[in-house]
Amino acid sequence: MADPFAGTLTAGADLPPCDARIDALYRYWLSIRPSPGRLPGRKQFSPTAIPQLLRLIWLADVQRAPLRFKYRLIGTEHVEAAKFDPTGRWYDEVHPRFAQSSAYAQFVAAAERAEIAFYRGPPVYLIDAKFRTIERLILPMAQDGSEVDMLLGITVLDPKGQPPKPGATSST
Repeated sequence: MADPFAGTLTAGADLPPCDARIDALYRYWLSIRPSPGRLPGRKQFSPTAIPQLLRLIWLADVQRAPLRFKYRLIGTEHVEAAKFDPTGRWYDEVHPRFAQSSAYAQFVAAAERAEIAFYRGPPVYLIDAKFRTIERLILPMAQDGSEVDMLLGITVLDPKGQPPKPGATSST
């Protein structure tokens, strides 16, 4: 496995070397922004524009005061790997250690500061043991263009544990 990576970016910044499907969702998200400096909302997002990614994407609602995240939609590949469907449930109920996880810090960065979060490394949550590496991208969404109310994400599960070589995207 290549070195793990966890970090945040501003909109328009280059992603680290990653799976081509993550890059495709990022490019789509950039294309649906109403204007530079503004975030796309659910009304700009059309799942039919990215049918090849639907099995891997997920949406999370953002609740404030207190800050919490709820599964709104989860791709079938994740449901199959986890062996259950958490749609409609709170992350902290499904994953009791969510607030202490590295994933939580990235969810907060996306929700509170509208940052783009990328992670490559071992799975944070218990999923099928054959998946040794994941790549995850979290993208902020806002109906009003500025206050994040939803997160659009993609998580690629890799049973081989072989992220792409630096400087290239993979086709898987």
